[in-house]
Amino acid sequence: MKNPDDQNDDPAIGDMARRRFLQGVALATGAGALAVNGGAWGGSTLSDAFADFFQQHYQRMTEAEIRATIERIERKAKRRYGVDIRVDNTPAQEGVIFGYAINVSKCRGYRDCVHACARENNLSSDTQYIRVIEMDRDSTDLRHGDHYYDHEQVPVEGKYYLPMQCMQCDNPPCVKACPVEATWTEPDGIVVVDYDWCIGCRYCMTACPYQARHFNWGHPDLTSAGLNPDTHYLGNRPRPRGVVEKCHFCVQRTRKGRQPACQEACPTGARIFGNLLDPDSEIRYVLEHKAVFRLKEDLGTEPKFWYFRDE
Repeated sequence: MKNPDDQNDDPAIGDMARRRFLQGVALATGAGALAVNGGAWGGSTLSDAFADFFQQHYQRMTEAEIRATIERIERKAKRRYGVDIRVDNTPAQEGVIFGYAINVSKCRGYRDCVHACARENNLSSDTQYIRVIEMDRDSTDLRHGDHYYDHEQVPVEGKYYLPMQCMQCDNPPCVKACPVEATWTEPDGIVVVDYDWCIGCRYCMTACPYQARHFNWGHPDLTSAGLNPDTHYLGNRPRPRGVVEKCHFCVQRTRKGRQPACQEACPTGARIFGNLLDPDSEIRYVLEHKAVFRLKEDLGTEPKFWYFRDE
């Protein structure tokens, strides 16, 4: 007969005991941090810090847990930046898969898209989701392109300009590389990141053949005046330090029927964004009537990002 004083062998009870033990350790550590930091733990209240520590993966949270997490994110942003932000959680729309096309004949290399993206998506000054590469007119070799051109005037004779960002691949190697499943593809085709689940290992950055992922070495250096308060949980909300982020097709805008900030900012009409499942969309017209190409298509990543030229 089992001694009632023996440890219970039920795995569920064992997991619960371990969880309570960890909570007790965290409580003791947090209390010490409070004493040292004068009432704050890493810029958060003690209760919010604990909730962050035990937060579940976004895809496994209940609606109530998501609401509580959003309220916590909004509180932390208010404490850090002094701004009331709104964190949206609009899901993917049915019958929608987003895609992008760029007419490289129209791109003039102005980089308006780069700056609009940074403002819209609360990027640090050292982070850019979009890169515009200056290429020799007859070349397609990205290795010889200039990522850092700085002319007084563009375009330059004999050059063309190739914008690059996340390709929102149908077969994304970054998703396969993540050891904790912090990144995945949403039903509308957008590859997203759960910033609170990312462990910052940067395997996804190594796996991405388009150099489209960026590591947050510090908290975004945002000012209260420069912070965009209209955010999305999977998009442009302020990100924590030590995680990887990337372009998400301005999910805070596009899931509400708006265009991405980069598309709206383009002064030449080079950027075309829309629903690949809509036969009447402009992007479908481009794919059906233009000679389009994709970068590094031989890798089998199946990017939803095309390029074409005027004939």
